[in-house]
Amino acid sequence: MKTRVLAALAFALGAALTASAQDVLPRPEPPYKGHIARTTEGSVKDFPRATAAPKGAPNVLLILTDDVGFGASSTFGGPVPTPTMDRLAKNGLRYTQFHTIALCSPSRAALLSGRNHHSAGTGLIMEAGTGFPGYNTMMPKGCGTFAEVLKQNGYNTAWYGKNHNVPDWQTSQAGPFDLWPTGLGFEYFYGFIGGEDNQWYPALWEGTTAVEPPKTPEEGYHLTEDLADHAITWMRTQKALMPDKPFFMYFAPGATHAPHHVPKEWIDKYRGKFAHGWDRQRELTLARESNWASSQPTPS
Repeated sequence: MKTRVLAALAFALGAALTASAQDVLPRPEPPYKGHIARTTEGSVKDFPRATAAPKGAPNVLLILTDDVGFGASSTFGGPVPTPTMDRLAKNGLRYTQFHTIALCSPSRAALLSGRNHHSAGTGLIMEAGTGFPGYNTMMPKGCGTFAEVLKQNGYNTAWYGKNHNVPDWQTSQAGPFDLWPTGLGFEYFYGFIGGEDNQWYPALWEGTTAVEPPKTPEEGYHLTEDLADHAITWMRTQKALMPDKPFFMYFAPGATHAPHHVPKEWIDKYRGKFAHGWDRQRELTLARESNWASSQPTPS
């Protein structure tokens, strides 16, 4: 989703970085402002206050759809209806110039850190890591994620779905876990670690603990719906307990990546919609993109 969600993320980071004491993270311990006398009765307590996000800091939901092209969604002229993203784009922004590494792990490392993927030690996917600088698949400690910045500025943070940013040899229950989502600034993680997973019988993790799916495919299970249900519950819990505290959620389903495990109702919904072939579909998408671009006001 490259609409006003990214604008909100930029605003949140900007607000966080303009708050006090942001030249150093973690924040220095606050000075004790109470008073210690010879007796408890004569002393004055002073509990350290938790860091609060700046006033007006927005909630941020960042959705990353894996292996989905720029021209796939209706928001950018594509054949797949995405009405919610259409509404967001109509009332916000459409980003039409951006860079991608065209590989999963490097793109995600760059997105999470805001740095070149080589600076994040991720010049290739996790399974192809080497011992050379920029290609060892180990994000340096000096390459923090924006989730860590937001967390240390009063945000709740969560990651749902695909990871593919843990070094291949660190993906077991033995760890180490400092490069797992919960070690990169995300307080909660629910999803899978590898590059792809079975959408009916996924290898699921909650935090750093392996868990079983809550039900079977015969009972209606699909990983995408499971991720969405967990994400909605988490958001509602955050707002029920601390309605004024903002959250950042990174939602990265794996359904559009191989293996393509699609529920039958979705297969039936799109049956025959692409029978005209790839070349004709490209013409239709480009025509819609062109019509949209020509209808926009010329920048002054």
